Amino acid sequence: MLGLMQNQPLLISSLIDFAQRHHGDVEVVSRRVEGDIHRYTYADVASRSRQVANALDAAGLAFSDRVATLAWNGYRHLELYFGVSGSGRVLHTVNPRLHPDQIAWVLNHAEDAVMCFDLTFLPLIQAVHAKCPTVKHWIALCDADKLPADTGIPGLLSYEAWMGSQSTTYVWPEFDENSASSMCYTSGTTGNPKAVLYSHRSTILHAYASALPDVMCLSARDAILPVVPMFHVNAWGLPYSAAMIGAKMVFPGPALDGKSIYELMEAERVTFAAGVPTIWQMLLGHMQPAGLRFSTLKRTVIGGSACPPAMITAFNDVYGVEVLHAWGMTEMSPLGTLCTLKNKHLTLSKEEQMKIRLKQGQCIFGVDMKIVGEDGQELPHDGKTFGDLLVRGPWVVDNYYKAEGPNPLVKDANGLGWFPTGDVATIDVDGYMQITDRSKDVIKSGGEWISSIDVENIAMAHPAVAMAACIGMKHPKWDERPIVVVVKKPGAEVSREELLAFYEGKTAKWQIPDDVVFVPAIPLGGTGKMLKNKLRDTLSTYKLPGL
Repeated sequence: MLGLMQNQPLLISSLIDFAQRHHGDVEVVSRRVEGDIHRYTYADVASRSRQVANALDAAGLAFSDRVATLAWNGYRHLELYFGVSGSGRVLHTVNPRLHPDQIAWVLNHAEDAVMCFDLTFLPLIQAVHAKCPTVKHWIALCDADKLPADTGIPGLLSYEAWMGSQSTTYVWPEFDENSASSMCYTSGTTGNPKAVLYSHRSTILHAYASALPDVMCLSARDAILPVVPMFHVNAWGLPYSAAMIGAKMVFPGPALDGKSIYELMEAERVTFAAGVPTIWQMLLGHMQPAGLRFSTLKRTVIGGSACPPAMITAFNDVYGVEVLHAWGMTEMSPLGTLCTLKNKHLTLSKEEQMKIRLKQGQCIFGVDMKIVGEDGQELPHDGKTFGDLLVRGPWVVDNYYKAEGPNPLVKDANGLGWFPTGDVATIDVDGYMQITDRSKDVIKSGGEWISSIDVENIAMAHPAVAMAACIGMKHPKWDERPIVVVVKKPGAEVSREELLAFYEGKTAKWQIPDDVVFVPAIPLGGTGKMLKNKLRDTLSTYKLPGL
């Protein structure tokens, strides 16, 4: 017997329709590439998204054709989010921090038909456009009078000229909710990047789950600042969740330094922000010396890499901002866990609560996870035993676009497919998961495992340390030994001996790094994560002390 309920597909177009109808006067604020502040409303977003859809129709794009973007977080990018996917095409957000050869590779691999880009990235487009034969339309996200002359890109149009003359009347098509809506490529640290193809259904379900009280706790009373890029896993789904609940959106554009972010937060009365630790490090670095405070910020989600305890303490204890530690990945749309306290934790001491906050958190509804050993057998959830982390759920990847390589899923005894995340983790009796390492970054010393994240967190707690990365170096007796690579804060000084002494009493003696290497900068990937493979290449001639 089937239920007697209306069968309405879960489509991204329904989000902007809802936002227009019920929250049409709510502001969307953007700092533009030009440097000024642009303001309009969800009603305007909806109207202009329909113009985008009409422009794609006029360009002759077929259902599921790909439209690429190379753009910062801003209102035009938001219009493309809804206009492209809502009309049945696939939005392909491209990471501008990739090498030009990789950008050309992903454009060709996706077979993009249109490329929309911010003028910041014109040099990148000039470097790759001749290598991308499938792209028939090049659109600069600017006003017609801002379009540069003699760019060398045939047929280049300004966004406003391209879509501005189109009708604001458009009937969003209905189609299978499992149709592709957008695609993101993995960072491709080994081999070529792989494309994850999201569906309308997975995107809507992810947006619902993200807004739940024990996840991001979003509401129409929030002003949301996604510092996480819109080219990185769709800004963690925030543009969709915000439209779903009618929250004010504030976009930072290309100005991601601490001063610019702080001033935008204060001017627009931001209550909720999301980003990677490196961004918040710059924000705190701007605020602390000047004695600045937040007047409205209440919560921040920090993900992308493990958040140092010192950062959580600064936000919570100094500034009264709740830090929500999160974990996920491109293959998960991206949210998998988020760390909020249970009722029974509220009476614990701050020290005991911090132990929980440092974990990546519990599964959000829709995601299941487990840890397994080398034999594939599930391991206990005791908070101590660690193993390879596997996940499954309705917004977790089933296969990569064009089925690149073998199917990534691991089948269990019941035939269920689990995605191997590449992370090593523990899960405690309350279901809180904690990443101890990437599988390729785990350090095995004398048959015992050392968590590079734990080593990094201790270094980051030192007042002179701006950034720290722990990597394993070959050792003839112990197989591997950890060293910590450190970037000092401007004007701060700390010696190798002082920093190694700082570890005393904070971890087991055999887990203390053998050495400290000071560097001017640690290489970061396009999503703000430390590139330890490049760090190892830089230190290829390094030898441990005494060897």
